[in-house]
Amino acid sequence: MNMKIKIAGVEWNNPVTVASGTFGSGAEYSDFVDLNKIGAVTTKGVANVPWEGNPTPRIAETYGGMLNAIGLQNPGIDLFVKRDIPYLRQYPDTKIIVNVCGKSTEDYCEVVERLAKEPVDMLEINISCPNVKEGGIAFGQDPKAVEAITKEVKKKAKQPVIMKLSPNVTDISEMALAAEAGGADALSLINTLTGMKIDVNRRTFALANKTGGLSGPAIKPVAVRMVYQVAQVVNIPIIGMGGIMNAEDALEFIMAGATAVSIGTANFHNPNITLEVIEGIQKFMEKEGIKEIQELVGCVK
Repeated sequence: MNMKIKIAGVEWNNPVTVASGTFGSGAEYSDFVDLNKIGAVTTKGVANVPWEGNPTPRIAETYGGMLNAIGLQNPGIDLFVKRDIPYLRQYPDTKIIVNVCGKSTEDYCEVVERLAKEPVDMLEINISCPNVKEGGIAFGQDPKAVEAITKEVKKKAKQPVIMKLSPNVTDISEMALAAEAGGADALSLINTLTGMKIDVNRRTFALANKTGGLSGPAIKPVAVRMVYQVAQVVNIPIIGMGGIMNAEDALEFIMAGATAVSIGTANFHNPNITLEVIEGIQKFMEKEGIKEIQELVGCVK
């Protein structure tokens, strides 16, 4: 039984990674999870300079999920290269995917150039960041901007480039095709849906930022639909994510067309979830007599 997958020529031992921002850069979870057993670790977003993030409160619980408005707080590329990459290199069986964020195309390219000579396997470009030069609209909400930033990043990148798509758009397929046209090696989707919660007792917003990104099981049906839609129109691999809580959820994404899956919010209440999902997929394959995980990718038409 073969659980190995390949994305843009990079082979993972199994199709499971973690969603950026839910796993730090691995060290926080290493007491609970043998990082060697996960297909890949996707790091928290890294920018060219340290970002403070948004004011607190910046997390709120909701039915079937959570809202976050962390604001991509991160220590910047210098500290990341010095501290986090050497830590992750201790786990040779696990691929390293660095999530990159920025406020302008130049910001992204600066980080990508810095990573060109570092021993990391793939880059995930978070285009849900607000584009300061375009008045704050996210890069990922305009197909022309998606294609343009993908092209620029690809010029500088030495590793395969995964474009992470925002679901806060009218037509996800249009954004996926734009990323593919720009030269993306793979896609990951979905990022969080924009939501809001009001504290009725305090008569104010639950988050200081007013809105936040909704994640968790509440968004899974939307995420599965978007992965399926995108899989019908692109010829590059997809990493599916959005509310995965168990192996069955992960298999839904794979059958919809995802080559790999990414687990996010579930890590917060079950630090062992990644290993449980990997084991659950294995058991399903054994039960169904499936020899290659690839047989399941996009099997639902």
